[in-house]
Amino acid sequence: MKLKAVLLGTAMAVTGLTMAAPADAQDVIRWASASDALTLDPHSQNEGPTSQMLIQMYDYLIERDIGLAKRPALATSWVAIDEDTWELELRQGVTFHNGAPFMANDAVFSLNRAMTEPSDFRNYLSSVTSVEAVDDYTIHIHTDGPNPILPDWLTGIFIMDEEWAIENGVETAQDFAEGEENFAVRNANGTGPFRLESRQPDVQTVLVRNETYWGADAFPNEVDTIIYTPVASAATRVAALLSGEVDFISDPPTQDLGRLDADPGIDVVDVNQIRTIFFGMNVAADDLENDTVDGANPFQDIRVREALYRAINIDAIQQVVMRGLSVPAGMITSPGVNGYATDLDERLPFDQDGARALLAEAGYPDGFGITLHCPNDRYVNDEAICTAAAGMLGQIGIDVNLISQPRSIHFAELQQGIQDFYMLGWGVPTYDSEYVFNFLYHTPDGNRGSWNFTGFSNPDVDANIVAMGSEVDLAARDAIIRATWEMVIPEYAYIPLHHQIISWAMRDGFVIPIRANDQVLFKYATFE
Repeated sequence: MKLKAVLLGTAMAVTGLTMAAPADAQDVIRWASASDALTLDPHSQNEGPTSQMLIQMYDYLIERDIGLAKRPALATSWVAIDEDTWELELRQGVTFHNGAPFMANDAVFSLNRAMTEPSDFRNYLSSVTSVEAVDDYTIHIHTDGPNPILPDWLTGIFIMDEEWAIENGVETAQDFAEGEENFAVRNANGTGPFRLESRQPDVQTVLVRNETYWGADAFPNEVDTIIYTPVASAATRVAALLSGEVDFISDPPTQDLGRLDADPGIDVVDVNQIRTIFFGMNVAADDLENDTVDGANPFQDIRVREALYRAINIDAIQQVVMRGLSVPAGMITSPGVNGYATDLDERLPFDQDGARALLAEAGYPDGFGITLHCPNDRYVNDEAICTAAAGMLGQIGIDVNLISQPRSIHFAELQQGIQDFYMLGWGVPTYDSEYVFNFLYHTPDGNRGSWNFTGFSNPDVDANIVAMGSEVDLAARDAIIRATWEMVIPEYAYIPLHHQIISWAMRDGFVIPIRANDQVLFKYATFE
């Protein structure tokens, strides 16, 4: 039976949503979640909900299937032809949504754009020295020495139409942190399974089937139209799903999962996500802007960092805030990522007395005040986690001023360097620890460490990160990764909290396979 788009006037009156489908649309999925994509510029923001929207319209050279295994996309093959060159053969007969043919120059342009400031994807290609078109459907990617995992990094770079970008003045990525607008922010021209029909940021986005999609015969491709509406209120999202006004919510609130699952017309699915939630601390500044300590930075003292870590009762957060839908973490990567180890994933024990003693030893027997910045619409129960943690820190004398705000503001402030104590969550699209180290632990230098807002810096760690990017002996490489984790974990620049468990909820009538990276691929959706 085909799922039809139905307008439920009563439900709309209750929720205030307008999710009407085009008059000629048949197979429609009305999708809602808490927050919209920050931008449609494909190289501006390396951020989950943004990539979630873009992957419907843009393709990678190499993509990941439902089980997260690599598979050909715009590249049909990839092979290292010497120690510092990868050759990719490109798919022929592919067109962009505007009808322009996809060719090697587009791939070269896109990779160079992603490598250039202010792109938020520079770290993906930090080892790349140049990209060249060998012919219309072959490119060579040259690296600074061997890079055995370059194909994994290419699963995160969207491919644009060079001519379209030049015509519309978007040869470089949007500078999101500075609030820049460009044509690509609200418009899209990819090769993906859906094309952009209309876009009202933070109101509604409509995507329609790309009838010339190269993968039309390789995937189900049963969806005609996707109507996406961001709905900040969890209660409103749930009410819309229960009433039938919405077909699918990709972030149902944990407190309502039982009620949704009990509804005979709704299916709830969950999976351990490859994402870890944690707090970061500015360990580099000589003085903090957001604390009550004059002329000093308490986070520079490892005893203070350890004290804050020990003061957080993660079991209580798991049971009360997360309702069991989280796994306490001792390292900021999760099972499924190369380099993860259960013995390294052990947290410091919750110990309020020990935390107070550490603060006293560090010269803060009465504690101090600090501002904690958190998003309120990005991670599962993010604001509630921060509220609980703030109360726990108060028990050891840390007076927390909690600022909880939309992720668009939170991430822009992070990138502007104005937060000293903050929440962040980190997925690993390459499924390799180098990604974590490259973004979060390497000394910030423009090409690496672009999300290392702690200022953590260790030359030995930096050397290891570079080495693991070129070591072709996998056993030796794994040893470098483990040694690096053993170096950074006890520095406590980050306080790991937990690995997320994610849930999706959808009405009967179709199936969307859930993925451990929390990324919906509507081209795999099938109607019953």
